[in-house]
Amino acid sequence: MPKYSVEQLRTIFTTSRDFNEIFDAFEEALAQQLDDIELYRHLFGNSHLAVEEICLFAEKLSYDFPLIAYDVYMWLGSFFAAMYSQKDNYELATRYFQKASKARPAEVTPYLNLCDNYDANVNLPPIKELIAFLSAGLEQCKEKRAIIERLIFFYELEGDDEWAEFYKKKL
Repeated sequence: MPKYSVEQLRTIFTTSRDFNEIFDAFEEALAQQLDDIELYRHLFGNSHLAVEEICLFAEKLSYDFPLIAYDVYMWLGSFFAAMYSQKDNYELATRYFQKASKARPAEVTPYLNLCDNYDANVNLPPIKELIAFLSAGLEQCKEKRAIIERLIFFYELEGDDEWAEFYKKKL
């Protein structure tokens, strides 16, 4: 018999301040084979969890339920991108968008989302990293046009007219 109902798990994930209680609820959710990403978004959004704890839960969840790994990684990438200005988490946003791209290589969204978070004032994520990420995505994605357009943009921003022109011709 389950220790917690789905509603109780959601409440614990949302409101608890006690890591041990949250961890126990998480273990119970895994034991019940609950693979609903909406439930875990409450966990990831708990403001009482440290970044490291959120990452720990996400990695375990993605390992146990590979079918929702992409959704977990995309949610965390977006979460950390939004938190960038507050806690300088652009590296975590980059990491999770990269993991999402590995979970579903043909999807263009992780590439575009990471590019959308580029801050030209501080060059974060660094243009060279974005270009490398986009170049890798070009090999995998079905929607090559969107990737090529971003490559052109970043090469032009970097002042590399030769590569920008190369990709313009590819369009």
